[in-house]
Amino acid sequence: MDKLCEKVWFDGQFVDWDDATIHVSAHVIHYGSGVFEGIRAYNVDGKANVFRLDEHNRRLHDSAKIYRMDIPFSIDETREAMIETIRVNEFDECYIRPVVFRNAGPMGVYPAKNPVSMFIMVWKWGKYLGPEALEQGVDMAISSWTRNAPNTTPAFAKCSANYASGALIKMDAIANGYSEGIALDVNGLVAEGSGENLFVIRDGVIHTPPIGNSILGGITRDSIITLAREEGIEVRETAMPREFLYIADEIFGVGTAAEVTPIRSLDKIKIGSGKRGPVTAKLQKKYLDVVQGRIADKWGWRTVVEPAAVAGRR
Repeated sequence: MDKLCEKVWFDGQFVDWDDATIHVSAHVIHYGSGVFEGIRAYNVDGKANVFRLDEHNRRLHDSAKIYRMDIPFSIDETREAMIETIRVNEFDECYIRPVVFRNAGPMGVYPAKNPVSMFIMVWKWGKYLGPEALEQGVDMAISSWTRNAPNTTPAFAKCSANYASGALIKMDAIANGYSEGIALDVNGLVAEGSGENLFVIRDGVIHTPPIGNSILGGITRDSIITLAREEGIEVRETAMPREFLYIADEIFGVGTAAEVTPIRSLDKIKIGSGKRGPVTAKLQKKYLDVVQGRIADKWGWRTVVEPAAVAGRR
């Protein structure tokens, strides 16, 4: 496969890309026992600025705790490891993927005796749904697949196993000619996309599914709620039936990969004017201005990665 970066951080050491491997007997391969994060670093004045690094790092540790995995590194150590991985690979922008997982050990479902490992990889990743999606919007459909019910596998944890559901949703959508699918929860209420939280605008009010509707508590979601309220836009966490989406004035999806993507149609029903609406455009611009450093970071959301020479490293 193509080499995405030169060095991967693996259990406290940097290894070459080709050597960053795990054994076929690793528990995570057989039983999905891994948690991870997806984080973006943007180029601001020639330096990588990691967006909401501390919140992502904390969620990584929270997800591991839910699955009773003791990460063999402190929260400060994993934070520094993510920064150093960017620095070692000399990226001024990238996507960061830390993964904590159950490694090779006793075979069987019970994982407690399998050692916990961690790796961090980085790579250049463009617009998740295509560069034109941010302006033109995308066509989505309600998926035939339902999100996991509460008290089955925890949606609040960003677990590798949960993304088997996301993959089914995504494949279902693409097979039927759509860019992405939206899943309902076990009660038939709106949950999320395969990798995006949802915002629905009706009569100037923004609605978004609450945590209890089998969604990941997205960090981009939290950022958009903060920015919207600062703009004086009312945001409500609302349990929504699917038909509420059809009569929306605007809908957009958000995530670290998807950023802020308008949804122009759902199940071949035009949403609003069928293009990016004014509220979506305002919040998309504000979000991109923040992450790309065009406005001051009054929230403390950007972590600047100094190059190795400035940081005093060879």
